[in-house]
Amino acid sequence: MPIYRIAIGASGEASHLEAIKAAMAEFFSMLIFVFAGEGSGMASNKLTDSGSTIPSGLIAAALAHAFALFVAVSVGANISGGHVNPAVTFGAFLGGNITLLRSILYWIAQLLGSVVACLLLKLATGGLVRTSSSNQNSNPLALIANYYLLDFFSKLESCRKHQHSLSSGVSVWNALVFEIVTTFGLVYTVYATAVDPKKGNVGIVAPIAIGFIVGANILIGDAFDGASMNPAVSFGPAVVSWTWTHHWVYWLGPFISAAIAAIVYDNIFIDESTHEQLPVTEF
Repeated sequence: MPIYRIAIGASGEASHLEAIKAAMAEFFSMLIFVFAGEGSGMASNKLTDSGSTIPSGLIAAALAHAFALFVAVSVGANISGGHVNPAVTFGAFLGGNITLLRSILYWIAQLLGSVVACLLLKLATGGLVRTSSSNQNSNPLALIANYYLLDFFSKLESCRKHQHSLSSGVSVWNALVFEIVTTFGLVYTVYATAVDPKKGNVGIVAPIAIGFIVGANILIGDAFDGASMNPAVSFGPAVVSWTWTHHWVYWLGPFISAAIAAIVYDNIFIDESTHEQLPVTEF
């Protein structure tokens, strides 16, 4: 991958209207994706008390993430390219398909979208904490204090359940390998169906192909490390629950694999003569 393709961007690009619109598109796409994807896991837990630990919960999570990502990529494709993932943006940057300044705008928007989605989920699913009649206290002040304490810890635990974490017996290095391999498949799919100038009619099915690979990887990796493949998806729940255990795995793994996928696909399958250069518009 020739180094000259990597571009910093013009000084005024970050404040240009088109760049801001693209960042907003990434924000809303990420919000849609995280709210539906993470919300499906919360719904499964509410119905079964351990929805993500049973086969039907795993299938529901995979389908919800696949469908939501298909929509999120589709609605953002014509505005921002539909990255919906800091790792995808990083891979596109290394391939010379987006400038560094616009990448930073995308990263900020993606992280904010994930945080806002998780806050909305926390607000929407807070609910009431019921206690059995045998444990009720006749003191009204004690009842009020007990209710709010239980409600707070219930919400906090709900956020922690849906934060990406390592399963028992899975080391950080096991999880890192999972994140590298699964995210490689995702970014490679993005390059093959959306970035490659020779994609032709394949570009039409890019969003569904991207959704399918994420759903398939969740079926593989969710039971081990949560199968994030997306630093922003891990970032939102971590902020809301303020739990950062092993969080670095969900950044390092996807960024390593995004770099590998971009270098491999760009050097082997994209001809120098067909590479699409970045726009040179002065901002």
